[in-house]
Parts: sequence; structure tokens; C-alpha cells
Amino acid sequence: MNKVLCIMIAVALLMLLSALTFGSLAGLEYAFPGQLRQFIGFETLRPLHVSSALFWILIAASACVLWSLNELRPNRLSKELTIVQLVLWIVALCGVFYSYFSGRFGGREYWEFDPVWAGPIALAWLIMLINFVLAVRKWRHWPVYVWMWMTGMVFFLFIFAENQLWQLPYFKDKLISDMTIQWKVNGSIVGAWNQLLYGTAFYLMDRMDGKGKVGSSNMAFVMYFLGLFNLMFNWGHHVYTLPTAPYVRYIGYLVSMTEWVFFVRILYKWKSSWVEAKEHYNHFSYRFLLASNLWVFLNMGQAILMSIPAINLYTHGTHITVAHAMGTTIGINTMILLAACFEFLPMAYQSGVERKKWPKIMFHVGQVALLVFWLSLNLAGYLKGVWQMSEQQSSFRIMMQQLQIYFDVFASAGIVLFIVLGMMAIWLIKLWLKFYKNQNGIKKSIERKLV
Repeated sequence: MNKVLCIMIAVALLMLLSALTFGSLAGLEYAFPGQLRQFIGFETLRPLHVSSALFWILIAASACVLWSLNELRPNRLSKELTIVQLVLWIVALCGVFYSYFSGRFGGREYWEFDPVWAGPIALAWLIMLINFVLAVRKWRHWPVYVWMWMTGMVFFLFIFAENQLWQLPYFKDKLISDMTIQWKVNGSIVGAWNQLLYGTAFYLMDRMDGKGKVGSSNMAFVMYFLGLFNLMFNWGHHVYTLPTAPYVRYIGYLVSMTEWVFFVRILYKWKSSWVEAKEHYNHFSYRFLLASNLWVFLNMGQAILMSIPAINLYTHGTHITVAHAMGTTIGINTMILLAACFEFLPMAYQSGVERKKWPKIMFHVGQVALLVFWLSLNLAGYLKGVWQMSEQQSSFRIMMQQLQIYFDVFASAGIVLFIVLGMMAIWLIKLWLKFYKNQNGIKKSIERKLV
């Protein structure tokens, strides 16, 4: 089983490299408009970047959940089902990239590839859910992270199916209904994979601490149910600007405001979090978890503000939305997944990481670069929001020229992130492939002894 999951993690890390590469090229298009058009246009770079980032999150999250389950419930997962799931992911990846490079666009936001490749993705997810159920069906007292994993899998499958409703004429022929469903899906599907990621973060904290208190605490379950409530209803603020029924916007606003509970709790636990950080900071994987907590604080505060209708009018369709998406994808999701990728390696590999200086330096450089990246996009978005709500607008071209300095900073910070995270990804791929080869060596050694 470990050998299959090693390959799955390596494939996910390749998707991270792909997302970084296409994202950096797209950033250069902002800094030097039109310079890459003769090779590859922004209209192709953007979906390549977005889809690569999504596949990095989804495949890595799948591998982390299965790896965690294999530790919690040894020999309960089906190796055959896991292999089939991995093969389906690889088929989907090949199809999606072929679709983009051949110019066969056909999906919706986030999933702009030919919709035929949605089939292998949905089937891979269904197989993982079946594998999960087989592993936990006789386990009576689930820790909170097991509940979160189950919730994330079930809701992702449902929302992903909802995402394909546009293919039916009943929805495709009605512009408002089509847009409402797509914007709703884009909000709620993030909540689904967040259940997988935050569940993995809880498991990692239990694994590092060794006491198992986090996964069984009452507060963890309170946070779980509040997160589940937000997953089901928090999407309402995504459709503020559409002519939907007023009660949809009211419910969306009220549910979004429940995130204040998370925000206040982070502030309340701030002191104890720093005390805990001092105890575990030398543990390299813990640094990524700590970074994700800081980015949860920043992005949750931003999300709450963006959920206020008067502010949403200014932020909708600007680079503030991009900043929030990038801050969440890199600052929260990627940090949790990198923490897991380091933590699940055997101790011999982890200690090798902690003895080196350059990963620690790269980690801090990456956090500073991400902050600059995030702030530059927010500033550009703020100025664009003021422009689009102004009664006396300058031309779009002049407005974009005024934002050029922020795009230059954004592109420069993006290049630094590309270098830092790219080095981390390449290093991790080498470590996981080395672990894979060592498992083969151990197996042959055992076979020789038996003979």
C-alpha cells in the first residue's frame, strides 16, 4: 500500500510544480503583457495554472487521507482500489492537459477542460469513498478528523456532480441559473476539500503530540459542526451580484458572519498557540502547520470582510478575489499538504531534512514572498474596485497602466515563490522516490532471507 501512496504523493507534487510553472508564466503576462502570446496565451496559461493547483490539492489530500487511514487502520484499505484510483487520476490528468494544449475548452470556471475528463475524476473519488468506508465500517468511535474526511469525500462528490449540471439543456439554456449554480459550486466545493485538509491537520497535530487529545476534544467537534454548517450554506455570498431570491443573499450573509466564531477563537488561542510553537518549532513539518494557522487568520479575516455586501460590491471581480484565492491555496492548503508530505516520511528522512539549513531559510523566504504577493494583489484589487464603482471612470487601459507597479511586484514575488516552493517540491519528490526504492530493497532482502 505504501508504495502506491508514494507514487500518488509524487504525482501530486508534480502537479504543484506544474501549478508553479504556469502560474509564474501567467504572472509574467501581467508584468509584460503580450510577450508570451506567440508561444502560449494567457487564456491557456490561466486554466493550466488553476487546474494544476486543484489537482495538487485533490490528489495530495487523497494521498494524505489514505496514508493517515493506513496508519490508523493497518491493512484495512484495499491496495487494488487504491491502484485503480491512481490510474484514473493519471488518465484524467493526461486528458485534461491534452484538452488545454489542443485548445479543447468546454467546462466552467475552475474546470474549463473538455467535460468528458470529469468522468475519471468522479470515478476516482467514488472509489476512494468506497475504500474509506471499507476501512472504517467497524470502527465505533471516530476521532474528529475521520468525520471530517468522510464529510469532505461525500460533499465533494455531490458538489462535483452539481458542477456538471450545466451540460443539461434545462440549466445550460438559462443564463442566471447556470451562473448561480457555478458560483455556488465554486464556493461550496472549497469547503468540501477543506474538510479533508483540516482533518489532515488535526491528525498531524495528534501524530506530532502523541497524546491523541486534539481528535477527541469537544472543541474540535464544535469546530467541525460549525465548518459543516458553513460548507452547506456559506456559498450565498458568492451570488450577491446575481438577481437571485433575496433570502439566498440574507442566508449567505448570516452564515458568513458565523465565521467570526473561528476568528475570535484564533485570537483567544493566540498566546497558547505561540507557547506550543516554541515546543515544536524545531520539527520542520510543524513550521508549515504554524504557517497555515497564520494564513487562516489573514484569509478568514479577509473572507469575513468580503462577505459584507457593501464591501463585496467593491471586491467582486477584482484582484482582491484572486489574492484571497491565492492566499488560501498557497498559504493554507499548500502549507498543510507540505507539512503532511514531510511528516509522513520515515524519521530517518525527516531528521535529514532538519539537519540542513537551506530548507529553513527557504521556508522563511517563502513566507515573506507570499505576504508580498498577497498584499500587492490586494492593493491592485482595491484600486480597481474604486475605479469600477467610480462615477467618472478613466479608460480601462489607463486604469491597468496605473496598476502596473503592483503587477510588477506581484510577478517578482511569484518568481521567488516559484523558486522556493519548486525547490521544496523537487526535494520532496526525490525523498519519496528514494523511500519507494528503499521499500523495494527491503522487500528483496526479506525474500532472500526466506529463501
